[in-house]
Amino acid sequence: MSNERLLFSIHDVAPAFEDEVDRLHALAQPIVGDRLAMLVVPNHWKSEKITAGTPFAARLRGWAEAGIEMFLHGFTHRDDSDHGDAAARLKATKMTAGEGEFLGLSHAEAARRIADGRARVEDIIGRPVAGFIAPAWLYGEGALAAIREAGFPLAEDHLKVWRPADGKVLHRAPVITWASRTPARLRSSLWVANAARALPMPRTMRVATHPPDIRVPALVDSIGATLKVLAKKRRPAAYAELLG
Repeated sequence: MSNERLLFSIHDVAPAFEDEVDRLHALAQPIVGDRLAMLVVPNHWKSEKITAGTPFAARLRGWAEAGIEMFLHGFTHRDDSDHGDAAARLKATKMTAGEGEFLGLSHAEAARRIADGRARVEDIIGRPVAGFIAPAWLYGEGALAAIREAGFPLAEDHLKVWRPADGKVLHRAPVITWASRTPARLRSSLWVANAARALPMPRTMRVATHPPDIRVPALVDSIGATLKVLAKKRRPAAYAELLG
């Protein structure tokens, strides 16, 4: 199974979701151990900045020291942009509930938030972040330019993982994820996960979870079942392995 990889991640890691992050970690740990990624939001919805010297900062450093990959996941996760473009407005309203922070940012503002968030997280964990993943996997042109210039090793969206420096695609396949915002989204995400467990899938698979998932028993069952099935033919792996 040298090239058969299972890449598991927990999104929206922030003080407000500490309990949910713990529960998702506990759910996956029997299968992936500490071979997972956490996507850290430095100031989730501008409610509480992650600050050095706090108990949550200590936990972040402990997770990083245990081998968990730490990605920068935006800065606030909240989309405050005024989307003049119709396609961007559609993404901002239909693909997420006001959380696509980096979809409408200018190059300068995206770069400022990236620099601030990166410095904050790296100071706390004592090492470079593994990469950058935009909230809701949504990137505008300004964000794409900013992450390329920032020199992150990795970035990802719904469909692929790539190297920002030159745009090289390192892995191409849809991520398996869940949603509970509406009954329709919940049903569709369960259907997709069921299909992923039953149909032939790529050798490398990404599985992404979010804090609200752990509050819905049907999603908890689906996440656990999906990890168990995918792990039969794949080993838990780090995103960094995609760099070769």
